[in-house]
Amino acid sequence: MKEYLTNIPELTLKYKSGDIKKVQIKSSKDAADYMRLMFDEDTIEVCESVVVVYLNRKNNSIGWFKVSQGGISGTVIDVRLVLATALKCLASGMIMCHNHPSGNAEPSDADIRITQKLKDSAALMDIQLLDHLILTPEGEHYSFGDEGRL
Repeated sequence: MKEYLTNIPELTLKYKSGDIKKVQIKSSKDAADYMRLMFDEDTIEVCESVVVVYLNRKNNSIGWFKVSQGGISGTVIDVRLVLATALKCLASGMIMCHNHPSGNAEPSDADIRITQKLKDSAALMDIQLLDHLILTPEGEHYSFGDEGRL
């Protein structure tokens, strides 16, 4: 039996320190300012990327995860990867954020669908999707939470 257990792969969550400090997020502006630090200035206007920040019950950041990086007009968001990371870091809440290289902060139909899918899926595990932000290279942002779309 012991030999069998040593052949099973062990999954772990790795914390990697970085330059982005942990903060308490109290508003969509706080979230947008914080999330903008996670986007490369050179690529925010070139390709779409998705980042999720995970939060504890006090809305203090636990850490962040780059979910995907795509092309000029889109990227793929795998809800399972987002939620697997949330479960591993014992998150109570999360904020998803992506950029629109075009400079148009308005959400697409695909943005609206994935937001609802992630919100519903996370709720099954008592994890709250607190917001979904869309950033533009010009410094603007759109908040699903502020617009009553969550």
